[in-house]
Amino acid sequence: MPKRSKVSIIGAGHVGGATAHWLAAKDIADIVLLDIPQSGDMPRGKALDLMQSGPIEGFSTRVNGTNDYADTAGSDIVVITAGIPRKPGMSRDDLLTTNAMIVEQVSKSVVEYSPDTFLIVVSNPLDAMVYAAWKASGLPTHKVMGQAGVLDTARFRTFISMELGVSMQDISTVLLGGHGDAMIPLPRYTTVGGIPVTQLIEPTRLEEIVQRARDGGAEIVKLLQSGSAFEAPASATVQMVEAILLDKKRLLPCAVYCDKEYDVGGYFVGVPAVLGADGVEKIVEVDLTPDEREAFAASVTGVKELVDLISAPATAVV
Repeated sequence: MPKRSKVSIIGAGHVGGATAHWLAAKDIADIVLLDIPQSGDMPRGKALDLMQSGPIEGFSTRVNGTNDYADTAGSDIVVITAGIPRKPGMSRDDLLTTNAMIVEQVSKSVVEYSPDTFLIVVSNPLDAMVYAAWKASGLPTHKVMGQAGVLDTARFRTFISMELGVSMQDISTVLLGGHGDAMIPLPRYTTVGGIPVTQLIEPTRLEEIVQRARDGGAEIVKLLQSGSAFEAPASATVQMVEAILLDKKRLLPCAVYCDKEYDVGGYFVGVPAVLGADGVEKIVEVDLTPDEREAFAASVTGVKELVDLISAPATAVV
């Protein structure tokens, strides 16, 4: 009998718990849900509660809640959701210093027990946190990535679906750049059942939808009043996990290491990438207009500024 895959989720809060939920429902890997010792038995309680839905939902996933990194040993993939959450009025950048320290410590701890793992970072500010995780872990760049673009495109697709009254499944899109305010949806690469969205939504309204997608996280923070989005970020993360574990070769927008690609120069930014059994297997470069290229360069500059605040650039392991 083949050995089941193992995925460890670091951080058992809303995003971590929801990630465990969506992943358990897929029944493709056993799960370790870890949180800090100060959380007490909370991760064990969430894990047990989730496992008890297995007989009802029809999955056989084993879920282990723990405070001990030793329980994550041999993980095929580690998802990092740990960090302080956004609060109303707080930007992702406000989280920088605290979350960088958390992500660095988590990355060092997980590779001690799973030196060949893949890291998927969800903590904000995303692009800088992926860089911090890569530096701290010492893993090659194809094994480290961030979940952002899958979520951002999902938000964009959702709003287009709401506007047109069509299925979200028929909408395909591409975006580039940093997560959040600086992300760059590309309407001319967006189609609805193969029809360019620019033929279905007039330019002014389409730009309003683009802006709502950029502000998608802040909108939910404001509506919730306490905490931030967790269901869609978790679902997006699981799509990346599934692409790697099942070698699906999915072309997904992710925060991955770009050097010569898009002339980025050695940072993690959101671009279309093929995810499979080897992690980040290929970066796809799309043709950009001068305006799109300028917007992308500005987004990359913002990522570089955040990274420079937490560490000097290092030589990549490839």
